[in-house]
Amino acid sequence: MMEVQMESMAASIGVSVPVLRFLLCFAATIPFSFFSRFISSPFLKHFYSASVGVLLSYLSFGFSSNLHFLVPIFIGYSSMLFFPHRCGILTFFLGFGYLIACHVYYMSGDAWKEGGIDATGALMVLTLKVISCAINYNDGSLKEEGLREAQKKNRLTRRPSLIEYIGYCLCCGTHFAGPVYEMKDYLDWSEGKGIWSPGAKGPSPYCATIRALIQAGFCMGLYLYLVPHFPLSRFTDPIYQQEWGFWKRLGYQYMSGLTARWKYYFIWSISEASMIISGLGFSGWTDSSPPKPRWDGAKNVDIIGVEFAKSAVVIPTFWNIQVSTWLRHYVYERLIQTGKKPGFFQLLVTQTISAIWHGLYPGYLIFFVQSALMIAGSRVIYRWQQGVPPTKALVKNALVFMNFAYTLLVLNYSCIGFMVLSLYETLASYGSVYFIGTILPIAVILLGYVIKPGKPVRSKARKEQ
Repeated sequence: MMEVQMESMAASIGVSVPVLRFLLCFAATIPFSFFSRFISSPFLKHFYSASVGVLLSYLSFGFSSNLHFLVPIFIGYSSMLFFPHRCGILTFFLGFGYLIACHVYYMSGDAWKEGGIDATGALMVLTLKVISCAINYNDGSLKEEGLREAQKKNRLTRRPSLIEYIGYCLCCGTHFAGPVYEMKDYLDWSEGKGIWSPGAKGPSPYCATIRALIQAGFCMGLYLYLVPHFPLSRFTDPIYQQEWGFWKRLGYQYMSGLTARWKYYFIWSISEASMIISGLGFSGWTDSSPPKPRWDGAKNVDIIGVEFAKSAVVIPTFWNIQVSTWLRHYVYERLIQTGKKPGFFQLLVTQTISAIWHGLYPGYLIFFVQSALMIAGSRVIYRWQQGVPPTKALVKNALVFMNFAYTLLVLNYSCIGFMVLSLYETLASYGSVYFIGTILPIAVILLGYVIKPGKPVRSKARKEQ
């Protein structure tokens, strides 16, 4: 009877039964996270977090999922236990190695495109957690001198207990779709320390949770409305390839990319609600008067920031925010040699790691290489913009608009590879617009060697650009 009801409900919203089961368990993370607020004992909070994670994983993916999750959990903890001075690098390569093996075995991207689901997505989030925990424990044995601010903030001076570690890994189902967070923050939250201490002024999470849920409902509604009109299967359709003109094909690429993003916005909005209601997503107060609570730890996307980004450089700060932060702290910054500035190499390696983390599909690799080119080209335009004196406001504004239009075009061109995954479909979509989103960044980068920007006229120019 239950199975019949599940099939009927799944058919009514146009998803498969496994996806519906996952969505129900995913939504259940919100009430489970709410109840965690009332557990004061750290041990019981860890036990509750671990138990809820195991239960929801079992209901979503079956018994085998928890066996898969045990592997990176075991890798990370045993590395900290037996190789404390090498645990970071060991966990990084062994954890990624197991994730890659699962990507190859399941090839989940094909199932996801066809409306299926498996535990690989959750395993991706879990892998980042165990790696960051091991690296931070490794950093705890180093002297603070020479460490970056993020390393000082997140370093662990003691090895977490096993129950703390498992609670962190599976906390209330946040391993389903993130966000990724630090072990240090989880321990402070569970033990009532720092901004979570009883003496600190804690904010009410309810308004922020309701806002996230309203956002989730809007995103899902818009996605369900748009997706029948802009399916990803059209890029190899003879009508698209042969009858449509260049501008219509380019416009369709934008609309299909926009449509697909609303699905991610929905998922991350649910995750945000779960993290906020638990209190773990709280990250302090603003400096405004009166001060307002910040929920940065729960936030994984800034929709307005993504859709109206003025520069490709800032997109990682708006899209999949916590994973982007993880990549910056644990890959990008650690590739920079002391006394030297980062360059295209660090950017390319970081984007390649991100591609491998997502899965071994040509579309992923092409997209993230494209992203490296896109960001490098946007930096060139920004440097030109900063070199224009204030007296030439028209020229400066033209360059600002140029960077915005460049980002809009290249992002929505590039993201097709991320969505269709196959080499044939990716090249078909790119070729249909004459590879403009690949040629343009390369041309801008090369032009940057010819047209040297002047020195920034404002000393407080944003260095991260």
